Amino acid sequence: MNKKTIEEKYEFREIHADEADQVAQIELACFPSNEACKPEIMKERVKIFPETFLVAVSKETGEIIGFINGLATNEINLRDEFYTDPALHDPAGSNIMILGVNVLPKYRKQGIAREMMCNYVCRENDKGRKSIVLTCLEDKVQMYEKFGYRDCGESDSAWGGEKWHEMVYALN
Repeated sequence: MNKKTIEEKYEFREIHADEADQVAQIELACFPSNEACKPEIMKERVKIFPETFLVAVSKETGEIIGFINGLATNEINLRDEFYTDPALHDPAGSNIMILGVNVLPKYRKQGIAREMMCNYVCRENDKGRKSIVLTCLEDKVQMYEKFGYRDCGESDSAWGGEKWHEMVYALN
């Protein structure tokens, strides 16, 4: 699907407070249980830092079909505590730690994740952030490199018992 078609079919915006349950369910559908955010933590994230969520909404159904959520901090590396402690969010933080990129399985391979990432980068750049950091499994490194992220090698994160690569997108 091209960018114009994606923009015709989907809206990209900040999350609303009443959508916390919906994104918690999407997270559970997109990640294995050892990696997925617990619903109660996701709800706290939405409550504490909705401004660092970006949702993709079907214009036809009004359903959220994907989302990105991140935490602002002045730290430069993603550590496991960011996944479990929403209170670590610093609204004035110069960096964003992406905690999840989610697209429901039936909407994958249409360019939605790419469009969400593009929107997210632009939005955080406009806020004056310095970088966006995420971790991914080795099989996703190439995809994130196509989005403009640089692979910094194996991360210190052991979230979910996995070996992650830390990826960084430098902003202006």
